[in-house]
Amino acid sequence: MALKRKVRILIAKIGLDGHDRGAKVLASMLRDNGYEVIYLGLYNTPEMVVQSAIQEAVDIIGISFHSGEHLTLTPILMNKLREHQLGEIPVIIGGIIPMEDENILIGMGVKRVFRGSLVSEVIEYLNHYFK
Repeated sequence: MALKRKVRILIAKIGLDGHDRGAKVLASMLRDNGYEVIYLGLYNTPEMVVQSAIQEAVDIIGISFHSGEHLTLTPILMNKLREHQLGEIPVIIGGIIPMEDENILIGMGVKRVFRGSLVSEVIEYLNHYFK
């Protein structure tokens, strides 16, 4: 019987946002639930995230925002992914995201926005997405 490989998720903070407790908790809980997590930490650029996604052959990218930069940095990330022919990699976003920005982010190509969600909601979504 062939073993199913673990889903690889890249978690990162883009921009100057220095609040990473939620991203660290999510990364830890994802590992506890069988995901392989690549955590890039703070102060990444969209290009750094894309290059890491290529190097790590990730299945999904999770970005955390608490700085209000989500409408500025997300389109750059999405464009960089397309430039590198990685537009099929799903991107999820979490953090402090105003409700009125959720549909804008979805329109940019983001698969799901978690606004102040519990970690269990993210894990439930991923389990369903990758089943």
